[in-house]
Amino acid sequence: MMTPAHSILRQTALLLLAVFLLAACSPTYNWREVRGEDAPFTVLLPAKPASHSRELQINGQQLTMHMTAARVEDATFAVGVVQVPEQEAVAATLAAMRGALLNNIDGNLLSERALPPPAGIANASAPLEFLALGKAHNGQAIHMHARLATRERWVYQVVAVANADSLGPEVVETFLTSFVPN
Repeated sequence: MMTPAHSILRQTALLLLAVFLLAACSPTYNWREVRGEDAPFTVLLPAKPASHSRELQINGQQLTMHMTAARVEDATFAVGVVQVPEQEAVAATLAAMRGALLNNIDGNLLSERALPPPAGIANASAPLEFLALGKAHNGQAIHMHARLATRERWVYQVVAVANADSLGPEVVETFLTSFVPN
């Protein structure tokens, strides 16, 4: 026989369980397809993005970098893109952007690999993907997951940065593989 105290405990436990289940169902990552405003690409971002542009010196060239980024908890997901004036400058610009990404976090490469060119996309290069360990401005250890790609005269950097080991592989994979240079 259930006493009134047991009944209240049971109802409280059921209520706590329901609250926990609802919280577990609320998505940390609210993935949405985003199209570049100033450059041709699509990508899935885990939150509402912000975009801005700024002039940068890259590989001896003054270029406008267009950035689209979203932040979730301690993680930043961003796509940066520049258009170089001549096709001959694409490879050197890509290399300079790779170096700048690593320098920005005082990073050490943990892994790097070339991927096959995207199927069905003309004039797109084979993307380069890497994982680096570095430091945030506050000295905290961070991981940078990056994919660098080109298409025609566009050079792209697709980057997820977060506290070391805080991003699950499925989150990184969803973000990086969703990127398409249009």
